[in-house]
Amino acid sequence: MDDLLQEFIAETRETLEAISGEIIGWEAAPDDRARLDAIFRFVHTIKGSCGFLDLPRLTRLSHAAEDALSAVRDGRRAPDARLVTAILAIIDRIGEVVEAIDAGAALDDSGEDMLIAALDGAPPPGLIAIVDAADVVAPDHNAPAFRAAKRTVRLSVDLLDDMMSGVSDMVLARNQLARGLREQGDPRLEAMLERLTMTVDNLRDTVTRTRMQRIEMLFAPLPRLVRDVAAVVGKQVSLTIEGGDVELDREMIELLRDPLVHLVRNAIDHGIETMEARHAAGKPSAGVLKVSARQAGNLILIEIADDGAGIDTDRLVAKIGREQPHRQRQLAQLSDHDRAALVFEPGLSSRDEATSVSGRGVGMDVVKANVEQTGGRIQLLNRPGQGLTVSLEVPLTLAILNAVMVNAAGSRFALSRQVVEEIVAVDQSQVRVDRFGSSAMVVVRGQRLPLVNLERLLGRPESERLRLLAVVSVRAGRYALALDDVTDTQELVVKPAAPAVMRVGIFAGQMLPDDGQPLLLLDVAGIAERAGLSFEAVSEKAVEATAVEPVRALLFDDVDGVRRMIPADAVDRIERVGTTHVNLAAGTLWLTSDGRSVPVYDGAGAHRAEDVTTVLRLQLDDRELAYPVRTAIEIVPLPDELTPADAGAASGVALVDGRPVELLDPLRLLEAMGAAVGGERPLCLLHGGEGPWMEVFLRPTIEAAGYRAVRQLAPGEQARVALAMADDADPPVGTVIRLGRARGEGVYRYDRAALVAALQEMRA
Repeated sequence: MDDLLQEFIAETRETLEAISGEIIGWEAAPDDRARLDAIFRFVHTIKGSCGFLDLPRLTRLSHAAEDALSAVRDGRRAPDARLVTAILAIIDRIGEVVEAIDAGAALDDSGEDMLIAALDGAPPPGLIAIVDAADVVAPDHNAPAFRAAKRTVRLSVDLLDDMMSGVSDMVLARNQLARGLREQGDPRLEAMLERLTMTVDNLRDTVTRTRMQRIEMLFAPLPRLVRDVAAVVGKQVSLTIEGGDVELDREMIELLRDPLVHLVRNAIDHGIETMEARHAAGKPSAGVLKVSARQAGNLILIEIADDGAGIDTDRLVAKIGREQPHRQRQLAQLSDHDRAALVFEPGLSSRDEATSVSGRGVGMDVVKANVEQTGGRIQLLNRPGQGLTVSLEVPLTLAILNAVMVNAAGSRFALSRQVVEEIVAVDQSQVRVDRFGSSAMVVVRGQRLPLVNLERLLGRPESERLRLLAVVSVRAGRYALALDDVTDTQELVVKPAAPAVMRVGIFAGQMLPDDGQPLLLLDVAGIAERAGLSFEAVSEKAVEATAVEPVRALLFDDVDGVRRMIPADAVDRIERVGTTHVNLAAGTLWLTSDGRSVPVYDGAGAHRAEDVTTVLRLQLDDRELAYPVRTAIEIVPLPDELTPADAGAASGVALVDGRPVELLDPLRLLEAMGAAVGGERPLCLLHGGEGPWMEVFLRPTIEAAGYRAVRQLAPGEQARVALAMADDADPPVGTVIRLGRARGEGVYRYDRAALVAALQEMRA
């Protein structure tokens, strides 16, 4: 009986949150018989299980709810807001009783008679009279009706973690075996090793997927939350949820649950105006709240967007100025983007009076800290008078991390790729080092950053010459970490290190790269704390530099000895390869990696396997290409002036360190290797005097979104969409996406993700 009871508790927990959302959807669309039947089946199942398990309180509650729902199904009763509120209260009470049973705790049954009476129309104390739900939450008619979960086998979290640890050890053993077999040089053994490699990699992927859950588990409580909060503050809100089928690590879902709830409550309480204020602004009575998720490579992007008033940055600045008069001069120099980011300051609230929903000065700073704890980041897009979009960018999983392997202080370490903004070669960049006694600062392109040397923290002799700097970001600011070399980037399994190692305070765990030699993962926040860094306020020049984020490119020496560069967004990783992994087939070089074959670009002189030792792994959507290089130098911002060019794979020429350097177009590289998407593509017109700039900077992004970019239409041609600057005095006729020179003016011209989203929306 104990096993059956635990099974009942587990199944009830899984469906309680989902059924609340189904009830909200049914309330908004009373004619949705499929949802009504699904809710009825859930309550009926609860009643039957409780009778078998001898749980009289749950039987009584579920039986009363079943009778009320049966009356609605038979047409004897209308599903009004009062009935829905009563059923939700019964569902909540069932959840409370289930948790009490699981904990073995007593739970007072007072009030349950009133809950049951409310099903017959008697308003019990404590239940809120909700306004017409059709005005509160808009139904998603395309969403599937609630359905029973698929049959599953329940495993403990500890068992899954043990499985992941075992697979990691298997990878280590595989790599050690690989080194031994390759020393013998027997091709038959190497073929067997390749098969073993594919099997182990597939097993690791399978075990990793067992940790994944659909993000709809995170979104399921939102319809109920929006309904209740909107009723409390007297507002009408229409909720739209997209991307529920995206999968995310179960630990990440739990870490994001509280931040998401807080952001949704803030959007309703602070962002969306009252009905009177919306009417005065010419907006519909019901505010619009959209929560969406999508996957971009190894990251999950979650957006919470509302059409409210946005952040009143003037009010924020004035309030901080009153509370902290010494900062008034610095506040006056902030850009609009940085003024909006002031909401993340500890103890700050945009409300002068606290409400029962939000506004107590403890929130957004905690949300930011929780998101950054996962290795992610949070960004704001403030549109005064039009709304606010909060974007959460988090890694796909906490178990598998995209890591940069580096050499520093005479040892090899790993850095999370999410915290590394750029890696700068000291002898080939505009870098100046200023030393003040035992501390040092570096100036990278006009921005002053604290410098940290691991040798000092680890008590080793410091080297006199700096080779590389990794610019990393933590919650309090940014700093430069001295490195000797960058060797590779890989997706690695994160495991806890020994307690004595973790107590040092600068390590976040250990990782297992493909060469079988474990290495420690650096904790950039712990390093900053151990180094005693104090982050100074940004200067006016630095603020101006961050107001317009430059497009970045990877500078490298090609296999033919020519220095070139390519947009950094197209480079998934830099990979060192052995000649056994590069083979010629059908006249094309192929790189075999991770159980897949990727074509190798041969336009720069790499025609044999011996020519390929280091490759740039290019990836746009589902298209991949390996581009051989001699040396990857650094990531640099593209100069403002770029001369358009149309020669081979080059799309322009820029002046870098006083010499002309070709800018490669990744889309042309892919098309040259036959990796382009077929079919007729709609036209995107690059309009106005900024057309040449758009062609150089945006054409790869535009064509990656499925369009063909042109600066002039041929006779008879018609553009599906046109791009024009927001200040264009003569915009084209038709559908136009306005590009802003600063954030808040249309689509920010350097925000590629926003531009792609707008283009795909137009295409759909």
